[in-house]
Amino acid sequence: MRILVTGGAGFIGSNVVDAYIAAGHEVAVLDNLSTGKKENLNPRAKFFPADLTAPETTQIIADFAPEVINHHAAQIDVRKSVSDPVFNAKVNELGTLNLLQAAVKTGVKKIVFASTGGAIYGEVGKKGGADENHPQEPISPYAITKRSVELYLHAYWKLYGLPFTVLRYGNVFGPRQDPLGEAGVIAIFCGKLLKGETPTIYGDGEQLRDYVYVGDVAAANLLALEKGTGEIFNVGTGKGTSVNQLFAVLKELLKYSGQALYAPPRAGELLRSVLSARKIKRELGWRPRFSVKNGLRETLKWYRGVS
Repeated sequence: MRILVTGGAGFIGSNVVDAYIAAGHEVAVLDNLSTGKKENLNPRAKFFPADLTAPETTQIIADFAPEVINHHAAQIDVRKSVSDPVFNAKVNELGTLNLLQAAVKTGVKKIVFASTGGAIYGEVGKKGGADENHPQEPISPYAITKRSVELYLHAYWKLYGLPFTVLRYGNVFGPRQDPLGEAGVIAIFCGKLLKGETPTIYGDGEQLRDYVYVGDVAAANLLALEKGTGEIFNVGTGKGTSVNQLFAVLKELLKYSGQALYAPPRAGELLRSVLSARKIKRELGWRPRFSVKNGLRETLKWYRGVS
């Protein structure tokens, strides 16, 4: 199968590209390298250094003629989306519309879209995690644009017969996640602890997140190529892990004897964000293979290798 991966030089996108190529697919990457990195690019993938919002995107898609577009390119910084919502909308909504228009014109057979679970659902008090029908409370422009794209995909399916599958991610972690900038707490902790620096925990550290290993996320993207048309799936473990628990596991793996620095909680931070994985298990046959501890072990191996 011929697949174009937007954002394929980024943390998650590059891992998806690797999984597609390992499965024997022909893959091209479209990425403007604003946050992605050249060193993440799979040498067996064709690379188009381009921006989603640029007119040449349509010609690139026409020339490569993908059967599937896997759409990971996005403005992912929640704080930036709040400070500059217009730029956020330009990239995440207008850029996606440019992509969808090109997909319709060139006869693309399916779109697989990387969306967000926690940011769309908001606070989750439901036992077992939020399912796909959980009330949606997107409060950041980032989350709003992700939900908007989901709605556009549904409209394009009904209007133009363009099939789609949406994957709503939990807190993805693993190799290639940048510990700088808008990164997950795991990447930040790994970066600091490997340098012997003291990590900071905001609040009491009991806030829960659904941490899912990037290799398991890539496996979900592989299944979505041929399954789940017209559907939305959470990609999570259904289990919440606290920041304190993460720190304890990393201390054990690294034999670190120090303590974390506790700071006041950050305004607007969710206390509990856990996703139900029942639907994706039932309909796609997907299951997470990596526990948080095993995923952290693999992640630390990678950070040690590049530090």
